[in-house]
Amino acid sequence: MAPDSRDTSPKLPPTTSEPTPRPADPFDDGHGHPSDEPPTAFSGLHLKKAEHKAAGPEAVYHAMKKVTREAGLVRGLNILTHVNQDGGFDCPSCAWPDPEPGERTSFEFCENGAKAVAAETTTKRVDRAFFARHSVADLAAHGDDWLDAQGRLAEPMVLRPGATHYEPIAWDDAFRLVADELNALASPDEAVFYTSGRTSNEAAFLYQLFVRQFGTNNLPDCSNLCHESSGAALGMTLGVGKGSVHLDDFAKADIILLVGQNPGTNHPRMLTTLQNAVEHGAKLVAINPLKEAGLLAFAHPQQVRGMLGFATTLADTYLQVKINGDQALFRGLAKALFDEMLHERGDAIDRVFIDEHTSGFDAYREVVGQTTWAEIVRLSGIDREAIEALARRLAETDRIICCWAMGLTQHKNSVATIQEIVNVLLLRGALGKPGAGVCPVRGHSNVQGDRTMGIWERMPDRWLDRLGAAFNFDPPRHHGFDVVQSIRAMHEGKARVFFGLGGNFLSASPDTHFTAEALRRCRLTAQVSTKLNRSHLVTGHTALILPCLGRSERDAQGGAEQFVTVENSMGIVHPSHGGFSPASPHLLSEPVMIARLARATLRERSTVPWEWLVEDYDRIRDAIERVVPGFDNYNERVRHPGGFALEHPVRDRRFPTRDGKAHFTPSPVTGIEPEPGQLLLMTIRSHDQFNTTVYSRDDRYRGIRNERRVVFLNREDMHDRGLEPQQSVDLTGIDAQGRTRVARHFRAIPYDIPRGCAAAYFPEANVLVPIDSTAEISNTPTSKSIVITVAPSAD
Repeated sequence: MAPDSRDTSPKLPPTTSEPTPRPADPFDDGHGHPSDEPPTAFSGLHLKKAEHKAAGPEAVYHAMKKVTREAGLVRGLNILTHVNQDGGFDCPSCAWPDPEPGERTSFEFCENGAKAVAAETTTKRVDRAFFARHSVADLAAHGDDWLDAQGRLAEPMVLRPGATHYEPIAWDDAFRLVADELNALASPDEAVFYTSGRTSNEAAFLYQLFVRQFGTNNLPDCSNLCHESSGAALGMTLGVGKGSVHLDDFAKADIILLVGQNPGTNHPRMLTTLQNAVEHGAKLVAINPLKEAGLLAFAHPQQVRGMLGFATTLADTYLQVKINGDQALFRGLAKALFDEMLHERGDAIDRVFIDEHTSGFDAYREVVGQTTWAEIVRLSGIDREAIEALARRLAETDRIICCWAMGLTQHKNSVATIQEIVNVLLLRGALGKPGAGVCPVRGHSNVQGDRTMGIWERMPDRWLDRLGAAFNFDPPRHHGFDVVQSIRAMHEGKARVFFGLGGNFLSASPDTHFTAEALRRCRLTAQVSTKLNRSHLVTGHTALILPCLGRSERDAQGGAEQFVTVENSMGIVHPSHGGFSPASPHLLSEPVMIARLARATLRERSTVPWEWLVEDYDRIRDAIERVVPGFDNYNERVRHPGGFALEHPVRDRRFPTRDGKAHFTPSPVTGIEPEPGQLLLMTIRSHDQFNTTVYSRDDRYRGIRNERRVVFLNREDMHDRGLEPQQSVDLTGIDAQGRTRVARHFRAIPYDIPRGCAAAYFPEANVLVPIDSTAEISNTPTSKSIVITVAPSAD
């Protein structure tokens, strides 16, 4: 479909004026607080001692407590035995890989995975009667944990202009409403189509096909917010923007560097892999500002020893680097390796590997020589002796894996930081061999698959050529909006329709009030969801809630049960079979929803047989095979036990860069050094939280009970400011232009964190993240580098 061949017949009033605002009260929680933030009222903070080990019997207790409360004990246990099993369904939480089918236990899930499944399979329902009882203003007065606890969304709902309550809408009417709004736009680029990582490969592929046939590349996704820096850095240095290791590499590694991540909370199944690595002789090095239970020790809940409370020590070295000090630390490791080569051992640098497989070594060596130890120590917060000691250990082996997560990806210098990690691995030749490589740990179960399927605002021309040839149209070639650009476009009136395929866009995004106002300026906001969240409460002129099937639920189309596929963090594509009864007869699968929306919108402008494709998902996979590299014989290979691994040339020491070499990157070391009286804040998750979904106000591992508006501070920093433990404080963010943003009424918690650093939970602290503070190259919001001041609450 050519971009100018749209049906331009008038469907709605002209979109040149601002939407008519709804009454003010739906955007107030009854206490003078805007509904774009959770309520600030304290609920009874109680502190306990922070944990020094993860999992164990308490994890089992809390998981089963959630399962029993939501799904019922017998039913819940039955559902859990199908999680991450061959023939079962993929866990809707993290993307950590599964063992091979013959190596799996009957319980291939973690505490947080069990909570995610329990939340999805809850017996509670949010239906028309619920929305009749609760206005938008009433719902906004509640915390995010309360919203999630209300149950599964049961039928499509609409919030009409001027209304205070959602009301039911038929599916055909909902699709017609979206289609009319889309077709009334002056340009396809006035629409934004967001995607979360929960979406299956099949749904993601159909979604991007629909969006591109509509005529835009505005396909922002959750990777823009979290993992974009990893893909950018690895693509530039190694030629592939994905991790290069598989699960069995961990048992073959000598050293595993765990940088800027908290596996005990964010991907707990990784702990079993790390325990196994330790038992095979690997040494784990944790590099993180906070002491995290999941990096210290692991009590395996499926082992007698673990259930008795005995734990395996994980990290034998723990470097509490300053926030944003990781680039300096790895530059220090490189500098120490060069010193080792010159003075102690000539093989500290792998010159054979460097000469055969890399470029840019001399320029990199020069910039390392220009970096002083004083600069490295000041920016990293780690003593030279500790850095040199780790470098000597690295010099003894080339079986090194480096893992990282959002603690590295959400800074101004994130791309340069990850490139510095690659530099150190290149110096040791620690790529393309067993037990070595890069491992960016993705946080959601199919976030990697979304990108593989074409959910990106900047897909290369050769990919778009294949898409166009397969479906007989000319895809748009101009780059679309990423998340930050989408927010700006909505705020400026350049984008007027927002469609979210999963996720909680408002709570996931930076600069909460700015993002909320951007959404309110839209003519239409539509959210495909399974549970109630804050993005349903801060909306455009008209709003839709479109409820979909969950991962665990049976999806029957064309008279037969269907399955979908996903890609995990390590490039393994495998099936997910939902086998349990849907929460409501009114739910649609995401592929069916997209197909019906595409038909309603594109009509005769598309020759794609949308309805035929979703009658049998094998047909969608056949279409994927024609477009996406690496998916030959897709339907056959994905039915093999465990699925199949996508090719990763770096594993074979092939680097698909412009010169066929891995690239050293000679970037200057940078860092953020707050002025006197300022601190550097990073946003983090609590233990009882998955992404933006908050299960409760507890953070067991950090000793927090019944509160989320807390800020973790160094005791000396508290003393300097005259702050007492649990005192109510206001956090004031200061951006590069000197503008301030305030997050009020947080409790000050003394914690083991480097001086000058602070941490607070998101989404509560997202209000402090400036919309125009993003990582260089990747444009990811700098949610881990927020300059703040802390002072006693003003009221």
